[in-house]
Amino acid sequence: MIDIKYANAYSEVLEILKYIPIEDYNRIPNSRIKLFETNHNKEYIFKYNPNKTLEEQNVSKTAKAIIAILFRDYWATELQKEKIISKQNYDRMKLEEEKRDIYNSNNLFKNNEKKIILDNTKQEQKLTLIEINNIHWYKKVWRFLTRFFGK
Repeated sequence: MIDIKYANAYSEVLEILKYIPIEDYNRIPNSRIKLFETNHNKEYIFKYNPNKTLEEQNVSKTAKAIIAILFRDYWATELQKEKIISKQNYDRMKLEEEKRDIYNSNNLFKNNEKKIILDNTKQEQKLTLIEINNIHWYKKVWRFLTRFFGK
């Protein structure tokens, strides 16, 4: 069973495709149209107004993405395709770069200070993570022996 989000988006796309010129509609492969028709939500009702833009109407992000893919693959000129693909690659690269910066192991524990506001006073206390290595030698020996004989 297909996700309801995609089923509703397919319904919206089919409704929008009714208002495009027939020569643009014919550029879309029949397999793609059949995919939309077989997987759309038959109970979802969407009314498209051709006098308004997609932004002014209640079109889902998924349906907008499908329309953008249809434009890129079937209606855009070669120059438009190149621009769209380069923009998508740039956005993908920026997103990966941001993720790399966020999840960088060097930056993970950089800001490990926490502020605590005391109950009724406006005083703040800063808590920081401190590494404690004060393990006595006899505790180290005890741990070693328990690990050794525990096996």
